[in-house]
Amino acid sequence: MMSIRAVFMGSPDFALPTLRILSQNYNVVGVVTQPDRASGRGRELKSPPVKTLALELNIPIMQPEKLRTPESMEQLRAWNPDLIVVAAFGQILKKDVLDLPRYGCINVHASLLPRWRGAAPINAAILAGDEETGVTIMQMDVGL
Repeated sequence: MMSIRAVFMGSPDFALPTLRILSQNYNVVGVVTQPDRASGRGRELKSPPVKTLALELNIPIMQPEKLRTPESMEQLRAWNPDLIVVAAFGQILKKDVLDLPRYGCINVHASLLPRWRGAAPINAAILAGDEETGVTIMQMDVGL
């Protein structure tokens, strides 16, 4: 395993393969995912799929409503990441987060950009009748 310290940010099923591969090749020191939410008719609290996998992999988890809180930033700094990898996280990263890791932040987006930007690119491709789509991996900067 490489000694690069990575933090992973993601929530839904789409993000699971990225976290799994990252954890097999790097030292994932923390996972940031969305808070547990009430779901279904019984409004039972349900964890994001990424939280479930992180628990299985024994990776520390943070579930902030907003990443911009002082507590969240303090935890990110304490993890001291060399790299942050994001896949379907649901929050835009601000400059102070983007500047933390020495190798920067990488985003895994579920479409061939720029065709389907935004939060539901797979749905958009299906609704448009696209016969081909893909995944875009990009270095993040402010505004992405």
